[in-house]
Amino acid sequence: MSINDNLSLVLHKTGDLRLENKELPIATEPGPNEVLCKTHSCGICGSDISLWKKGGIGQYVINQPQVLGHECSALVVKVGVNVKHLVAGDRVAIEPAVPCRRCNYCKTGIYNHCPMANIQLKGVPPMPGMLCRQFTHPADFCFKLPANITYEEGAMVEPLTVAVQAVRRVKLTIGQSVLICGAGTIGQMCLAVAKAYGAAKVIITDINEFRLNVAKQMGADQTILIDPTKSSTDDGIDDIIHQILGNERGQGVDVTLECTGSENSTQVAINSTRKAGKVGLIGLGPQQVTVPLVTVAIRELDIVGVFTYRNCFPMAIHLLETGKVNIKSLVTHKYRLEQSMDAFNKMIEPDNNAIKIQIQCNKDF
Repeated sequence: MSINDNLSLVLHKTGDLRLENKELPIATEPGPNEVLCKTHSCGICGSDISLWKKGGIGQYVINQPQVLGHECSALVVKVGVNVKHLVAGDRVAIEPAVPCRRCNYCKTGIYNHCPMANIQLKGVPPMPGMLCRQFTHPADFCFKLPANITYEEGAMVEPLTVAVQAVRRVKLTIGQSVLICGAGTIGQMCLAVAKAYGAAKVIITDINEFRLNVAKQMGADQTILIDPTKSSTDDGIDDIIHQILGNERGQGVDVTLECTGSENSTQVAINSTRKAGKVGLIGLGPQQVTVPLVTVAIRELDIVGVFTYRNCFPMAIHLLETGKVNIKSLVTHKYRLEQSMDAFNKMIEPDNNAIKIQIQCNKDF
C-alpha cells in the first residue's frame, strides 16, 4: 500500500466531512518505538458525531482538517527497531491516548490525567484518527488480540475499557445491586462488566425501547423505559427502582453508573442510590447541571468521576478472551470506509435501532 492510497475520513469544519487521501506524517516507516498498522474496524463514537455536528466536544475544537476515529482494531504491518513484543502480522487493539510517561500523573499510574494524553488522543483535535487505511502508533499502546477475539470485537475493546474503568472507580463488589442510566454502547458495556464483576442485580434505563431489548439479551435483570418529556421527579423512576428491589423508599441500589450526561438522568442516579452508596458519572453532558446536593449530603453518597481509562486494556481483552463478557451482539451495523457518510448519517437517524456502528477500512481483510 502506498501513501497515496491512504483513504481517510476527514472533518474540515462543522458539518463538512469528506473522504480523501491523507499522507502519513512519516511516509510508511514507523519510528523506532512505533508500529505501522492497517486499520481493520473502527467504531463511530458519540464524540465523533459531536465533532462533526457541533465542531467540537469539550476542550477539543476543530480548527484544521481532522481525521476522525479512535475505536480501532488493526493489523501490524511493520515494527520499529526497538519494538520487541509485536511482529508484523499481529492483530491489535489500539489505546488511542498516548501520555508523556514522565509526569507525576504517569509515574503514579493515573496516566489518563497526563496533560499530554489529553492532547495526543487519536481522533480528536489535533491528533489524526484511525478512520483511514493505515496509521502509525506507539507500540506500547497497541495490545495483541488473542486468536478467539475477532477484529470487530477488537475495535470494541476501547469503549469496553471505559466500563472497566467505571466499575473499578466505584469499587463494585460481588452481590451488589447496580442501576445503569442509559443503554447506549457504554451503558451496555457497563452492564456486561458489572455482571462479570459479580453484580447480583442490574437495572438499566433508557428512552429507546430497542436498546432496552438489547440490554435484556445482554443479561439485564430489569429494564425501565424513560419518558423524555417528563422530569426526573414526575416520572417516579426512583420509586420504581425501590419497588423492583423490594426495599423501603430511601434505600435504593448500591451503585449507579450514569452514562448519559443528561440532567434528568443524573438526578435519577442520585435519587435512586441507597445511603452511603456510590454514583459513577461517565456520560459527558452540559458543563452545569442542577442536582439534589442536599440528598447527596444527607445520604452520604460518594459521587465518583470516570474519565476514559487507565491500565484497562489487558483486563478488557481478558474478559473477552475468557467469555466472561460477550459484546458481539452490540455491533449492529457495518459499513465500508467508502460508505462512511452513510454510516455517520445512520448514527443521527431518530430511532435508528443501532448500538455500535463500525466502519471497515481495508478491502483486503
